Amino acid sequence: MSKDIFVFVEQRSGEVQKVALELLGEAGRLAKELNENVVAVILGENIKDKAFSLFEYGADKVIVADHPLLAVYMTAPYTKVLTELIRDEDPAIVLLGATSIGRDLAPRIAAHIHTGLTADCTELAIEPDSSLLQMTRPAFGGNLMATIVCNDYRPQMATVRPGVMEPIEPIRGEQGELQIKEVQLTPEDLGVEIIEIQPRERVSRDITEANILLSAGYGIGGKEGLDKLAVLADLLGAEVSASRACVDAGIIEKHQQVGQTGKTVRPNLYVACGISGAVQHVVGMEDSDFILAINKDESAPIMDMADLAIVGDLSEIISALTQAIANRKS
Repeated sequence: MSKDIFVFVEQRSGEVQKVALELLGEAGRLAKELNENVVAVILGENIKDKAFSLFEYGADKVIVADHPLLAVYMTAPYTKVLTELIRDEDPAIVLLGATSIGRDLAPRIAAHIHTGLTADCTELAIEPDSSLLQMTRPAFGGNLMATIVCNDYRPQMATVRPGVMEPIEPIRGEQGELQIKEVQLTPEDLGVEIIEIQPRERVSRDITEANILLSAGYGIGGKEGLDKLAVLADLLGAEVSASRACVDAGIIEKHQQVGQTGKTVRPNLYVACGISGAVQHVVGMEDSDFILAINKDESAPIMDMADLAIVGDLSEIISALTQAIANRKS
């Protein structure tokens, strides 16, 4: 009988990614309701030492698959190893982050083991009567939320959007069961050969990691308004994000979008600039510690949920704030 919750621990260059810690925390909450264990699964090369930190973040057991051909993520070998492991261990639930790696890997595993997959989830819950995993995700362009269950096949699989869950406070020195999986891989299992890796230079941090976010809405007034906001962000050590309307207008890139069809953020300070406050945007930023809204429409929904609201011309207010902070810094 299927049991336990498996969490795929994504690592890059040997560094465990934050989304894995978020998933371990959420898996722990779900496992308590099911009276089962949380099993972290990490693949790579020379990564055994990383296993011990996973116990501190809620894993009851860690399975390590260590092999030179797993050092860098490639679809075929990762799919092969995880598919074999899932067949051997028979987990009830498998969770992966909805990252570029998770979105590539999860559907291939699901196809190999003939089960369903709910992608890009923003909420997970256990249905009390059936003990089924309820997987909630945006549908129809983010206009409604769909809750999906997998009645007949195991494991129940989901990818979860980074930033929507919170990791637990680490319990230093916590220990658990460590299992080393024997990996049988040959170059023929790779399918492709990686000649060289050229990391793309990142001009800004991921918005889910930022302490301060200046978020642009359609009211920003185009590229010129966005450039003004970027100057203020530099002064504050902040990152620039945006609403979907701003992204759809081609003013800013998709990876900077906040909301149901973008990213979920929890900064210390969230400044909503010319954002009306549609529910699809609000669900992506409502857990911010402090929300400052700037809008010329005092009846905009964002003004009611803000901790502090400023009514006025956005361009003038941004210019005044920039000048004031520049003067203070000098």
